[in-house]
This record gives sequence, C-alpha cells and structure tokens, in this order.
Amino acid sequence: MKILFWGTPDFGVPSLRALQEEGHAVVAVVTQPDRPAGRGRAVRSGAIKTVAEEEGIPVLQPEKPRGEAFLAQLRDLDPEISVVAAYGEILTEEVLTLPPRGSVNVHGSLLPELRGAAPVNWAIIRGHEHSGVTIMRMVRELDAGPVLYRVAVELPPDLTAGELYEMLSEIGATALVEALAQMEAGVLREEPQVHEHATDAPKMSREGARLDWRLPAGELDRWIRGCDPWPGAWTTLEEQAVQVFGPEADSYDGSGPPGSVLAADARNGLVVATGSGAIRLREVKPAGRPRMTSESWINGRGVAEGQSFE
Repeated sequence: MKILFWGTPDFGVPSLRALQEEGHAVVAVVTQPDRPAGRGRAVRSGAIKTVAEEEGIPVLQPEKPRGEAFLAQLRDLDPEISVVAAYGEILTEEVLTLPPRGSVNVHGSLLPELRGAAPVNWAIIRGHEHSGVTIMRMVRELDAGPVLYRVAVELPPDLTAGELYEMLSEIGATALVEALAQMEAGVLREEPQVHEHATDAPKMSREGARLDWRLPAGELDRWIRGCDPWPGAWTTLEEQAVQVFGPEADSYDGSGPPGSVLAADARNGLVVATGSGAIRLREVKPAGRPRMTSESWINGRGVAEGQSFE
C-alpha cells in the first residue's frame, strides 16, 4: 500500500520501520514541528522525523495539519491510507477521509478503555491488570472509531509507564502490519466500540503528578510507576522539588504522619510513611540534579530521618 504516516515521538518508530520491512510504500511522514526541549531548550526533532530522514522519506511539518494548501500537498502524494501513531494533533474530517482507505490509528490501550492522550500512564495508575494495543479506524470523535485489530498483554505488578510504552510500541507495529494484511486480503472485520464502556486517559502534566502522601501505599506505588519517566511523580522536601522513582511496598516497623521520612540510612534505604502503610523509594531526582539512587542521596546528606515530604 501507499501509506502516509503520521507520528512524532518514538512510540511510532517500530510501526514505521515495520511498514517498510513489509514492503509498503511510505510516501511521506507528517510530524510535529521541531520544538525546544531539555534544560538547554535546544530545538530538537522528534524521533519519527529522525528515522524518516535516515530512510529518505519526505517529511511534512505543518504548524496545523489543515487548510487547502496542506490538503493539496496530501493529494499530490496520493496515499492509499493514512496510519497515525502518536502524532499529537487532532485531525480534521477532510484529512481523515482524504485517502481512499481512510485513516487508522495505533492506540496504546484496549479500546474503548482509556481513550485519550495518556493511556499508558493511566493503565498503571488505575491498577489495570491488562493493557494492549488497538488498531482502530479513525473518526472525528477522539478514539471512538471501529476496532480493526486488538492485542492484549498482562501487566506485571512492578511495571513502569516507560517500560509499558516500549512494550506497546513493539506490539503496535506487529498489530498494524497484521491489520493491513487482513485489509488487503479483504478479510478484515470492523467491530464498533461499546461507547458506554469508554473511559478517559487525559493528558499528563507535571502539576498533576504531585504526590498526595495521604493516599495508601499501594496507590502511591501506582502513581510513581505510572509517572516514570514522565512527567515524574514529585513532592517537596524543605520547599525543594524532588522526583521519586522505584517504589516498593514496605513493612517497616514504624509509623508517622503521611510524608514523614521513617528511615534514611544504608540498612533500610529511604522509607516514607503514607496514609496507610509505608513505601520504600529506590531512586530520586532532586531539583537541578540527575536521577540517582536513594542511597547516594542519603550519603550526600540530601535527606534524613524525621524530615517530611509535602
């Protein structure tokens, strides 16, 4: 097939490579404009653009993917179908229906569960036992189109969002290739979603990732893993922001107000009281410093027993 590929971050890279390996003709890639990123705010390209340029695939970077001039560019490419994998922008009806076979999306959840921008994070935060990838036909309503192909996976109890993201990006590539093969063979079945079963997965933000130590240890464990590596669950110590990672439920023989540091030593590590139980933190990232082990932070006198996270 002649495919117009839409994507920006690395989630779509395995899908883009799989399409080429299967012999599909990727006529162009549409990706977000280069943006400032990192502490130095240097302008950086997304992972999809980098791969496309390496492979000699034409790249389009509209500020907004709409308007007659942009549509004329797409018509000149004459794609048979559009494939979208984490592009980062809602597409208009004119764009979605421009290719004869329409547009399909590689979505990181088992739709209709977790419609929205951050299904990977929310699957972990909400304690889902399964996640997966859905290949769906795109319609104007967000993530509401018919399901073309679905692959489910069981979630290990200690999985982070970053690990699940990587896992689903690879699964998504395999699922996409299979769905397109069935489409070409004329055997693909479209299954309407049961909209009454839909749940939302809103965009994550740094502000929303601040920890509430009054929550039980189990919920805090999921929040920390669901925000790892981004946006990074965080708290404050002595009015300084600290991101925390690597949670472990802990049966430490001690108690205190939620957020209080119960232990900060070589034997026990960093143990913090919660609304119910305690939690051990294996890694931290103090403001302006790299991610480090809790032991390194303790040895550097960054935290001590008796202090309190807020």
